[in-house]
Amino acid sequence: MAPTSETLTAERILEATEEVLRRHGPAKATVVDVARALGVSHGSVYRHFRTKAALREAVTKRWLDRTSEALAGIAAGDGEPEARLRDWLSALFDAKRRKAGGDPELFATYSVLTGENGTVVAEHIADLTAQLTKIVRAGVDTGAFTVADPRTAARAVFHATDRFHDPCHAREWERPGAQEEFAALVDLVVRGLRS
Repeated sequence: MAPTSETLTAERILEATEEVLRRHGPAKATVVDVARALGVSHGSVYRHFRTKAALREAVTKRWLDRTSEALAGIAAGDGEPEARLRDWLSALFDAKRRKAGGDPELFATYSVLTGENGTVVAEHIADLTAQLTKIVRAGVDTGAFTVADPRTAARAVFHATDRFHDPCHAREWERPGAQEEFAALVDLVVRGLRS
């Protein structure tokens, strides 16, 4: 294959991989398909990602990192902790809902990939709970929240709200009343952190 005019980068490979996954699905997508989409040999792809599994892991991490990065600004903000917590949980729910509804084929593909990449998912969850911990700790520091251990409370908040961010619940997110149920749960969580 003739090399493309652009320099082959890991980012270009990941973009192409995402498109190949969208078209073929995780069961049929191959490194050869990715290379073909880029106009390079599959060996060129393997120079950046040593195995197909490494490529799939990297594209999964990239997908999950988009959500983490979007939420990081809220977690690092300097607004009132309760408002930041509400905003953060809403942004997480909205991001997951957009991914599921906006591109259902790609969402289904990533659901398969996240099942394959437990380490990447665990790192993603650790990052999200660290962000939540920052918000809860700020709430404790200002007196808005009264919990003994912000990290434990943050993990509890994450798990308590999992119906609104864990992909296994995606079908429920567009049902009538889902937004109201989410708001009621967030209110309950916030009241629990205050007491």
